[in-house]
Amino acid sequence: MNQDELKKAVGVKSVDFIQSDSIVGLGTGSTVYYMIEDLGRRYQAGEIKNIVGVSTSSRSQKQAEGLGIPMKDLNEVDHIDLTIDGADQIDKNFQGIKGGGAAHLLEKMVATNSHKNLWIVDQSKMTDQLGSFPLPIEVIPFGCQKTFDDLKKENLMPEFRLDENGKRVLTHNKNYIIDLKNGVIEHPHILADWLDHQVGIVAHGLFLDIVNTVVVGYDDGPKVIDNIR
Repeated sequence: MNQDELKKAVGVKSVDFIQSDSIVGLGTGSTVYYMIEDLGRRYQAGEIKNIVGVSTSSRSQKQAEGLGIPMKDLNEVDHIDLTIDGADQIDKNFQGIKGGGAAHLLEKMVATNSHKNLWIVDQSKMTDQLGSFPLPIEVIPFGCQKTFDDLKKENLMPEFRLDENGKRVLTHNKNYIIDLKNGVIEHPHILADWLDHQVGIVAHGLFLDIVNTVVVGYDDGPKVIDNIR
């Protein structure tokens, strides 16, 4: 299977975990696209009933609404039963990096308000250690150069993310993205704690101790891996 076929296979498989009468967090990205498409199909067919979606991006919101899936804002629900999202990298300890699509702040807010989290990825996203994929940091524009300099002093190899026109990428909340390209992250919890305490950083892309189940796309089909904690 090519990469798109792997993504579709895991996206479709992940819908098996969605139960009727539940609130579902809908992630963002190319793999999640296939999940939402199949969820919409099953919802329209009556296979899954009485669900409400909570989206992590305007793109996923529009897609779900177009398929007739009832949607609510995070502020309108008291919990989320299950969130299904992609990931940019997952290590052997089920820690992850997200934010390649610049939506990790909203994704983290939905994930941390979910009873369970399921990630869907193709086999290329699995790794022994995090870091070969750049770590995204969302920063406020005010004083962003100071924040950048602080990251540089820590040898974290920061780079502002630019669009195709060479302008700084803006997130949903009109913030900038700085990608850290310092390589292997030996101690993700220590780095996450340090980043959490830096003024000007809104959110980082380390998703630690969050995921319960991962569906991985392999050439011979999707494999479900549970994180036993």
